[in-house]
Amino acid sequence: MSYFTQNSLLSFLGYPVSLQTFLPLSAPSLHFTMDWQGQKLAEQIMQIMLLVFAVTAFVAGYVLGSFQMMVLVYAGGVTLTGLITIPNWPFFNRHPLNWLDPSEAEKHPKPQVTVSSKKKGFKRN
Repeated sequence: MSYFTQNSLLSFLGYPVSLQTFLPLSAPSLHFTMDWQGQKLAEQIMQIMLLVFAVTAFVAGYVLGSFQMMVLVYAGGVTLTGLITIPNWPFFNRHPLNWLDPSEAEKHPKPQVTVSSKKKGFKRN
């Protein structure tokens, strides 16, 4: 049992707490991973969108003379960016890694690293 599960209020009250507690019954069949290229794409999209919304918010706030409008535009941009980049959308999983099955891994020997016993000397003049 993890630290957070042991020390949470619900666990203290006698209720089991885990991610499965808050997810629907079909959730264990969902795939919650993103491939490496998808992570890179999500980060690039996030950086570009946050920069665009920051500039847009600044310009809108300056033109309208309203700090509140600037904050609202930027908060909306951060929310939209989060909705686009945080969930595991299918276009983030276009390059999945194909892992070798354990039974296949046993059939192929591990590569051996050879260490040469000769050390190259350093010549001094």
